[in-house]
Amino acid sequence: MSSLLIRGGTVLTMNDRFDVVKGDVFVSDGRIAQIGRVDAPARATTLDASGALVLPGLIQTHIHLCQTLFRGYADDLALIDWLRTRIWPMEAAHTPASLRASVRLAACELLSSGTTSVLTMETVHDTEAVFEEVAATGLRAVIGKCLMDADAAVPPRLLQPARTAIDESLDLHRRWDGAAGGRIRAAFAPRFAVSCSQGLLEEVGSLSSSRGVLVHTHASEQQAEIAIVERQTGRRNLEYFEAIGLASERLCVAHCVWVDEREQDILASRRVKVLHCPGSNLKLGSGLAPVVEFRRRGISVSLGADGAACNNRLDMFEEMRLAAVLQSIRLGPGALPARDVVWMATREGARALGMEREIGSLEPGKRADLIVVNLDRPHLVPGPDPYSTMVYAARGADVRHTVVDGRVLVRDSRPVHLDPAEVAATARAEAAALFSRAGI
Repeated sequence: MSSLLIRGGTVLTMNDRFDVVKGDVFVSDGRIAQIGRVDAPARATTLDASGALVLPGLIQTHIHLCQTLFRGYADDLALIDWLRTRIWPMEAAHTPASLRASVRLAACELLSSGTTSVLTMETVHDTEAVFEEVAATGLRAVIGKCLMDADAAVPPRLLQPARTAIDESLDLHRRWDGAAGGRIRAAFAPRFAVSCSQGLLEEVGSLSSSRGVLVHTHASEQQAEIAIVERQTGRRNLEYFEAIGLASERLCVAHCVWVDEREQDILASRRVKVLHCPGSNLKLGSGLAPVVEFRRRGISVSLGADGAACNNRLDMFEEMRLAAVLQSIRLGPGALPARDVVWMATREGARALGMEREIGSLEPGKRADLIVVNLDRPHLVPGPDPYSTMVYAARGADVRHTVVDGRVLVRDSRPVHLDPAEVAATARAEAAALFSRAGI
């Protein structure tokens, strides 16, 4: 059995009591064994957490790893134009090599800035390469092959008959769900109602119910998108999802910026998970999601950066800060307190992934997904409240160590198994080639 000792930190457990413990975290065979004063075996690997905060690894519940190479190629556009003129042509131009480069670039940034788990929607083709590369990086991920079967504006390479798309998703699920010791899982990922037929969405809903598989999609991001859905279906997004049997506790919906009272009732009653992406919503001019109202209704709200094409950063610390301050603009200071935001980034993320018994807090028996954040940087001092410090002052660059499943992936702010210079050089070359292939 392998063992790891995180020595001498302040442990922000994020358990139900919000316990904060000064001491150590001892990890045995990938799981947390003890927190507090620990007499670890001499053979244990040790990480220094002195002058630092130890907290659960951050969980991003909406991201597109395949879009990391698109960073800077799709700026200053509204959602529908952004998709049709940049994102879809570039996704169609991906090759297995460019997808691998994109995943490695994302993983390097995510792990270095404290994200240990992601729920990601990939492109339509070559998703096998994404599963393989994610497994190699050590990142925890729930991955879905994008499904699109009904949109004349979509490039031909991104359109598939519903039966073909679903069969490919089922095959990926059969081969990859539970891989890497349970670190890799598979989801269904219909893009959104605009580009998916009713038949495809109904089949996904039925399979999700019978097999217990997560469904990851987008909805109600911008008013132009909602207008298209209403023309096509006669209903707003969440009403449509409920009518066709897609709305359930396994449905994870990114954005939900523009949802009326009836749709909020659906989210609450069907226990749909909302994936809030404040940075992306700002950059695309989408609006400010009613996060406080969601939470008052008992709706699960977690956080994500979305893709690098519509955020440009994958730093979860920035998303936490934005989530808090934007609700202050809407409803006044303190409307979404810092402690609640850290809960969203950890416990609610685990809940969205259906892994609340495994990750999201530091407790004996749970998987050892954790990060160590420096507290001695000038911008973090004096830092009397650890939740406030993490949300309002900390940055991804303050992460000292990152651990997933008890495996050290970032030590002293440097990735252990990824060479950042090599990753960046390969990504730069692949991005240039991809943009040329896309012909835009």
